[in-house]
Amino acid sequence: MIFGAFERMMALRYLRARRQEGFISVIAGFSLLGIGLGVATLIIVMSVMNGFRAELMGRILGLNGHAAVYSTQGTIRDFDTVAVQVASVPGVFSVTPQVEGQAMLTANGMASGGIIRGVRPTDLKAKALIADNIIAGSLDAYIGKDAVVLGSRLARRLRVGVGDRVTLISPSTAITVMGSVPRMKAYAVVGLFEVGMFEYDNSFVYMPLDAAQTFFRSGDGVNALEVFATDPSKIPALRLALLTTLPPELTFQDWQQQNSSFFNALQVERNVMFLILTLIIVVAAFNIISSLIMLVKDKGRDIAVLRTMGATRGMITRIFFMTGASVGILGTLFGATLGLTFSHNIETIRQWLQALTGTELFSAEIYFLSQLPAEVDPVEVTMVIAMALLLSFAATIYPAWRAARIDPVESLRYE
Repeated sequence: MIFGAFERMMALRYLRARRQEGFISVIAGFSLLGIGLGVATLIIVMSVMNGFRAELMGRILGLNGHAAVYSTQGTIRDFDTVAVQVASVPGVFSVTPQVEGQAMLTANGMASGGIIRGVRPTDLKAKALIADNIIAGSLDAYIGKDAVVLGSRLARRLRVGVGDRVTLISPSTAITVMGSVPRMKAYAVVGLFEVGMFEYDNSFVYMPLDAAQTFFRSGDGVNALEVFATDPSKIPALRLALLTTLPPELTFQDWQQQNSSFFNALQVERNVMFLILTLIIVVAAFNIISSLIMLVKDKGRDIAVLRTMGATRGMITRIFFMTGASVGILGTLFGATLGLTFSHNIETIRQWLQALTGTELFSAEIYFLSQLPAEVDPVEVTMVIAMALLLSFAATIYPAWRAARIDPVESLRYE
């Protein structure tokens, strides 16, 4: 659709507010603001949802691996041989033997449950999410059978630091002449980590593999092999190759199976939020329709004069189409700018609002993350902008058609 200079001039005049057209201009202004806020809200919410998914996936996969091999008979014996077999499968990056169990931790009169993971020092140092986020102590002291590394929030709850000792109490008991008593042992805290995910910082404890085998009485075996793939998204394709490689008593479970309900819930919530927030733009588009219909009714005499001066119906249609479309374009550009600016500075804005209101707007205990994440997807932003423009253009079609259908004879009969 090509717009002439005369059509652009008339559309610009109709966009300007005059005293007798003030109410129409107010409606148009609210339409522009509604579209802008709708676009901005959609971009911000989608960015935050993308950030949540990316951050949670990165932390979950960074600590738990992309897949795990378990034994249906308890522990995995001769696990180094099995690890070599699994590592030989194309697409597998590394395999980490580990002993995992739950225990009670006590120190300074405080007690808390924790997840104990026994891994070799070399394997723990290879976990970038742990090694790069040591906030106290060092992994160089993570050796022997008397060392543990705690999450920072767990250490704060137990009121311990590097050099202090914590006592681990096993849920299984030891048989003595006095009866069954819980097994317990004190360990030295050699390091504290903080990965930024509340669940891990608040409950995870790492100890050397030999120490974990002794504490949990797993002998010379492990209860899991962590498998890291070169591409996490392609781990389902490795499932068949791994199952054919593993002995029959071993089973395999990938990260999508382990966290399917969690990530499916995130995806459903994201889609529902997109549909709900799209209604904001739809309501703003209806405001464009109402303001243009009122403008067409108010400018009936002007339209008739233009028609008698030689303006075609196509010209009238394009004038009012441009008038309504301009509101949509300006509102969309305003909303996209606001949304992108807000998304890129969302953590700073959150901190400022918390300081201003004195309330906690993003609790790590509830949302699992210590910072509010946001990840802008250019494809989604483009889709939101295109949808807003499409709705805005569609809203102008009927009023523009009504304006072109005005009969100049009827409009000027009683003038």
